[in-house]
Amino acid sequence: MLSKGVTLRGLEVFEALAATGSVAQAANATGLSQPAVSQQLRNLETALATDLIDHAKRPMRLTPAGHSFLARAEAALSQLRLAQSELTVMDLAHLSALSIGVIDDFENDLTPRLVTILADSLTRCKFTLATAPSHEILQAITDKRLHMAISASDGVMRDGVIEYPLARDPFILVAPKGAAQHGDLLGSLTSLPFLRYERDQLISRQIEAHLARQKLDLQDRFEIGSHLALMAMVARGIGWAVTTPLGFMRAGRFHDNVEAFALPIAPFSRTISLFASADWAGDVPTDVANTMRRLIQTHMIDPALSHLPWLAGELRLIEA
Repeated sequence: MLSKGVTLRGLEVFEALAATGSVAQAANATGLSQPAVSQQLRNLETALATDLIDHAKRPMRLTPAGHSFLARAEAALSQLRLAQSELTVMDLAHLSALSIGVIDDFENDLTPRLVTILADSLTRCKFTLATAPSHEILQAITDKRLHMAISASDGVMRDGVIEYPLARDPFILVAPKGAAQHGDLLGSLTSLPFLRYERDQLISRQIEAHLARQKLDLQDRFEIGSHLALMAMVARGIGWAVTTPLGFMRAGRFHDNVEAFALPIAPFSRTISLFASADWAGDVPTDVANTMRRLIQTHMIDPALSHLPWLAGELRLIEA
């Protein structure tokens, strides 16, 4: 039996503190107040009768006992989140047809899991799923060729379409390993070209608009339509790029040769949202949105924060 002070919330707080080293950032990541974060940690340490964090250090650092406990806590939380996301049951048996489009950023990890969850609930339904870039998914929901769509938001209000924000995905800089210097990121990359996404893509338009606002005029030489091809070029040392944590995690095969950094210019982010025809307002899009939030947290955000802990509080869910 677990000691009384070992709670799920306490484990989540400890995980966030271990990742950030900051009570303020852990509070931001968990949605708690700073005093509540401190109290949760005290309760956990009291229950375990040991210090997990060296409170004299700033940023906070794990004690040897903390390092040992963290591995077990992360494994337990991962399994609980996985069970929660994949055992979600939605009441979709009454539907006769459902068409949904999903941004291709999710096709490796999230889309297969979402499909299996939906299939378990769609017992008498004609089901269609499409994957495509955001601009194509958004056009399809606008043209009423889809009932629902999961895509990056372009901020446009569409008649007859309701938007359910799911997650905040901040933009980051990616460069070949060892090519960028923390003190002067842009200055240290002047010898390498900037790798752009293909201009028709929504992510390209968002990046280009922000670079223009920052009055940055970067070399216009490469324009790449495939995200994985762009990340492969960064890994080969051909150039550097601006992407998002969800995009970075999708390219895990290149991580040994790529480094990610916070943007050295004004920060900005994109929003991942579920869009639904107004005819579908109610429980169905709400249930799908909640399922997607759990999947995004478990399979995208948690692994990303483990790899890039400095994103705590920036890469996060947008709750209903």
